[in-house]
Amino acid sequence: MNRRSYREAHLDIQEDPLRLMARLIRSGLFDSYVVYEDGSQWSLGGNALATVQLSSDDAADLNRVEEQLAAVPVNDWRAYGWAAFELGPVLAGMDIPEKTPLLHLVIPADEVRVEGGSVLVRSVDPERLEGLVQLVRTAGDDIKLAERISLSLDDTGNYQAAVAAALVEITGDGPLHKVVLSRRLPVPTDVDLVATYVAGRRANTPARSFLLNLGGIEAAGFSPETVAEVTSDGTVTTRPLAGTRALTGSEADDARLRARLLSDPKEIHEHAISVKLALEDLAAICDNPLVSEYMTVQERGSVQHLASTVTGRLRPGHGPWQAFAALFPAVTATGIPKAPAYPLIRSLEGLPRGLYAGAVLTCDSLGNLDAALVLRSIFRQDDRCWLQAGAGVVQQSRPEREHTETCEKLRSIAPYVVPAESSADGSEGRRAMPARSRHRVHTDR
Repeated sequence: MNRRSYREAHLDIQEDPLRLMARLIRSGLFDSYVVYEDGSQWSLGGNALATVQLSSDDAADLNRVEEQLAAVPVNDWRAYGWAAFELGPVLAGMDIPEKTPLLHLVIPADEVRVEGGSVLVRSVDPERLEGLVQLVRTAGDDIKLAERISLSLDDTGNYQAAVAAALVEITGDGPLHKVVLSRRLPVPTDVDLVATYVAGRRANTPARSFLLNLGGIEAAGFSPETVAEVTSDGTVTTRPLAGTRALTGSEADDARLRARLLSDPKEIHEHAISVKLALEDLAAICDNPLVSEYMTVQERGSVQHLASTVTGRLRPGHGPWQAFAALFPAVTATGIPKAPAYPLIRSLEGLPRGLYAGAVLTCDSLGNLDAALVLRSIFRQDDRCWLQAGAGVVQQSRPEREHTETCEKLRSIAPYVVPAESSADGSEGRRAMPARSRHRVHTDR
């Protein structure tokens, strides 16, 4: 296989990275893309040069991902993509009815990375590189955000009844100590996901954020925590959040709610058992994992959480995908233990979660991997659009409080949903650029 190299350009720019990313997506240059903000850097990977996919038939061993990424036809690559929640049961050895992709990664033909006041533009095609550079340099109009969709957060389904049913399981003789149950909130009209991302990001304080159109699903989200952070030297970090109270905007009220959060036996118990499982997950692949921060309070958009940081160093022979497999899905979005939580979640929620409570991630040829937990997000797939939020159910839970917690979390995204504007031909703002050649490493069976 002939290997290719990225052509690069380095630019200085003063434009807000959020606005730049939105403007690049609005240009119409990318038929698929992932925008990923990791705290210090904003990245856009667009147009698939190579693709790695796993379905339920071949996803039980994530070593396959490393093998397929090693075969990609470009040097110095960074991959972008997502993992569906249902990958978790498959990694646990369970059968699931879905045969759709559970993991979808692309190595992009075009890439833009922003850090500080510097922009790195990369493409495998010199002509496309030139066009991207000109687009980055050409400032455009800001995204219109005035109009919003009004959404009721009421429980129109049976969420409180589902929580009550889960409590029966948790207080019985079974192994479950906790299960995270979620509910969907349909959006009744089409959505401008780019504008929603801009509006929501300006109002939120996420650990990670993302905007994507990849593998048949579109999403924008403001992730409160990471599932796994793996650096090239083998350091692994996961940052579980469990325990929630609202943020009101009033300093006095928020301080009062924070004090309640830090003293509530239910929230403390939920957090402590989540951290314990995160330590156990890391112990499978790391020597002497430890908690470097314990039960601090992190503010994430419309809520504040109890937060801890768990770290370890990979044992020889283990890599980033073994770390991801050990930690995925996040303990804060599944249950304790994870395996018996999967069938209960499916039974009580009634639908596959898909990307919700899965991960959006990047990884690279140096061994770095960064995976954001997909919460506080809006999704569009198969002409449907929805929000989704959950709460952790433990023995001390009350159905009405868990419903209230889902409302508190939904307020991180619901007030910022922007309706789509109609367009005669859908081509507004599009520019012609040379086509890409593509290489598919692996497809669904």
